[in-house]
Amino acid sequence: MQLIIVTGLSGSGKSIALKALEDSGYYCVDNLPATLLPDTAEHLGNAGETRIAVSIDTRSSTLEALPGIIRNLRENNGDVRVLFLESSTETLVKRFSETRRRHPLSGGGITLAESIRLEREMLAQLGDLGHRMDTSDLSPNALRSWVKDFIALDPEGLTVLFTSFGFKHGIPLDADYVFDVRCLPNPNYEPMLKPLTGRDQPVVEFLENQPLAQAMYEDIRQFVEKWLPCFMQDNRSYLTIAIGCTGGQHRSVYFTERLTSHFRNLQHKVLVRHRELE
Repeated sequence: MQLIIVTGLSGSGKSIALKALEDSGYYCVDNLPATLLPDTAEHLGNAGETRIAVSIDTRSSTLEALPGIIRNLRENNGDVRVLFLESSTETLVKRFSETRRRHPLSGGGITLAESIRLEREMLAQLGDLGHRMDTSDLSPNALRSWVKDFIALDPEGLTVLFTSFGFKHGIPLDADYVFDVRCLPNPNYEPMLKPLTGRDQPVVEFLENQPLAQAMYEDIRQFVEKWLPCFMQDNRSYLTIAIGCTGGQHRSVYFTERLTSHFRNLQHKVLVRHRELE
């Protein structure tokens, strides 16, 4: 049986993620109290369900018990994954204001921003239990695509996610390491290259002819190669490495694509995302 636990901040897209899982053939349960998770998984498993997705968040009065429950389930069931969704406070405030929804922790004289901060504190212990996704700048379609990438992963061992981004849009919340390549020559200032991306051959050739860009690439590659075994020994399931340039279109995309290709050739499990292109 494969069990996916969807959790995270209110307004970060958990409903969209759960719907994407349902469309992919999972039996989905929304807003389950944490302490009912083991019995629910056992009951559905006995009923013949082999792929189950459950949403648990701060609406559960027994949320503090969830980390221990997840550890026990992993010891007994094996394939238990956690998908943790988060977004910036600015994005969440905007989403709640636009939809006029009430935050589950609002009330008692606290503001929406204070409710979000409180919820972030309550969920802090869950973020490291699985795969974190920053949905601040994601469209619903992009989130559905990322969820499908997530369920296609082999649960055994470490998965490395390389993601490009633009600093002017903010640093990804789910990044474990952030590398800044803004000091390198910018293809955006070349009229023929400006409308292209780091995936296009003219941009690739431009950056490969820049000694500084090649030196930066080698430094990042060597750093990741050196420390990756430590994360594997630490039984980590996911490691997110973010490469940022100004707009997230040229330099960061080039570096992300090249690093992804290199580590795939070394037989590592690798995912690639380009936040600003998606």
